[in-house]
Amino acid sequence: MNKPTRLFDCIEYQVQAFGEKTMFAAKEGGQWRKYSTTEVKATANKFSAGLLQLGVGANEGTDEGCDKIAIISNNRPEWLLTDFAVQQTGAVLVPIYPTTNPNELQFILSDAQVKYIFVSNRELYDKVKSISGFVTSLKNIYSFDKLEGVDHWTDVLDMASPTKIAELAEIKANISETHLATIIYTSGTTGTPKGVMLTHKNICTNIQGTIKSFPFNDRPDYKSLSFLPLNHIFEKNVVYLFMTVGVQIYFAESLETIGDNLKEIKPDVFTTVPRLLEKVYEKIMAKGMELEGIKRKLFFWAVGLAQRYDTVKSGGAFYTMQLALANKIIFTKWREALGGNIKAVVTGGAACQEKLLRTFNGAGIPVFEGYGPTENSPVICLNRMEPGGNVLGTVGPTIEGVEIKLEADGEICVRGTSVMKGYYKRPDLTAETIINGWLHTGDIGTWVNDRFLKITDRKKELFKTSGGKYVAPQPIENRLKASSFIEQVIVVGPERKFVGALIVPSFSNLKAWMHHHHMDELSNEELIHHPKVLEKYKHIVEEMNQQINHVEQIKKFELLPREWSIESGEMTPKMSLKRKIIMEKYKDAIERIYA
Repeated sequence: MNKPTRLFDCIEYQVQAFGEKTMFAAKEGGQWRKYSTTEVKATANKFSAGLLQLGVGANEGTDEGCDKIAIISNNRPEWLLTDFAVQQTGAVLVPIYPTTNPNELQFILSDAQVKYIFVSNRELYDKVKSISGFVTSLKNIYSFDKLEGVDHWTDVLDMASPTKIAELAEIKANISETHLATIIYTSGTTGTPKGVMLTHKNICTNIQGTIKSFPFNDRPDYKSLSFLPLNHIFEKNVVYLFMTVGVQIYFAESLETIGDNLKEIKPDVFTTVPRLLEKVYEKIMAKGMELEGIKRKLFFWAVGLAQRYDTVKSGGAFYTMQLALANKIIFTKWREALGGNIKAVVTGGAACQEKLLRTFNGAGIPVFEGYGPTENSPVICLNRMEPGGNVLGTVGPTIEGVEIKLEADGEICVRGTSVMKGYYKRPDLTAETIINGWLHTGDIGTWVNDRFLKITDRKKELFKTSGGKYVAPQPIENRLKASSFIEQVIVVGPERKFVGALIVPSFSNLKAWMHHHHMDELSNEELIHHPKVLEKYKHIVEEMNQQINHVEQIKKFELLPREWSIESGEMTPKMSLKRKIIMEKYKDAIERIYA
């Protein structure tokens, strides 16, 4: 069979290429339950036939005419089975983040005119039920967990008749690669959510370009751990890529169990976002801060070596010898914590601190940074496994099938088969974003060595001080986050006399530092006002200021007592900062900076 041209072709392709093998696995009743290729194929076909019985399909075949089926769930085999089943009928899947608030949920379901929705558990069922009366198109809610008084997803399978199963074969054959596969709504941090329309061709050609640029070849012996939301195109793309090359996909039980799941399944590869890498690094550093004597010295000696690591330039024979020793006595424990078998970690969704990339790669944990927006299905660039193909601090070379140009202001524009069909029901926004075939990403970048793309900022996040000077906040924030004492930071100062910052300390490291210096144990609220703590952070900021232009330097800052999170509303589901919300929520702290 040829390479998949429609997403659901991945099932048949894997059956023919790799035979009977594990496709998915998930914890059920405390044990890993494996789903074989043939079981997935049979279940997906039966599921599709049941949906046909419910009247789900492409109908008149237009983007607006196709039935829309929504899903709001954690990562689990049923998520992808639903995706397969919907695609095979010619209907369109509308994935929604489990953290989506009821107002946005109601907007998405109404805008897409969703006919049926599948939820994972009671909490999400109750959320959908609370707004279902305002969504006139919604006919029923199905659950993956068995809930009293709620229809179960297997009820749809039970509706499959021999007639509908026979009918399905013809419907699948007539679905073209240009058919709409999914509508992915943005998180709505800058206004009303926008529905990104992606066709089978958009996603499949992006997958093929990624495989050619970052080859796994055929790896039916490899395992991956999936924990980033499948609602986001980054994880969905990667999961379909893994299916194409035969990698087994294990679903983490939750974000809280990732550490245990890594040790259990010992994956060869997984994808992540910078925020989660930061969390891992912070935990490691917090444990290092607790060490005493020679153990403490060895730990920080090893970390210091790793932070000097470069994927292109050799540090010399003596450095190589020292790093090999550090890998043997210190970093082997880091790798064991990730299962001890990692061949590659791919990070995307936001800019990753260069210090983290150097540290993990130096510790023998190969991390590859990539880049791309939902509107490009998503991958534009990706660092490579090949020698000289990974330049830390960049997002790598362009993948095959994607063309890049940089506008005069540095904005990154791309064109190719993976550029979205457009925004659903928003031709006005589509025309603003895709101009003469070029997708305008809104990101600012520059070339390194004429091959590697470096993201420098978001176009919309650039701001002017009252003195008329432009400031790019992201590079400043990344420099500050290089300190192990800074958990999160946001640079402020539009139309102000100088640049300021809101800083969330790394309280675990800060408290360890206090303990090491024989100072009293204090609450977070007490810590951020302690003279010695303020002096410590003033020193960190002043050190960073020496590395940047005068106009960009942080003149004043405020320490905050609590971490920003998805639950408290300051972060998007992919763990990027919601700048406008943070600046509104902490306007009093900002005013104190400029008082």
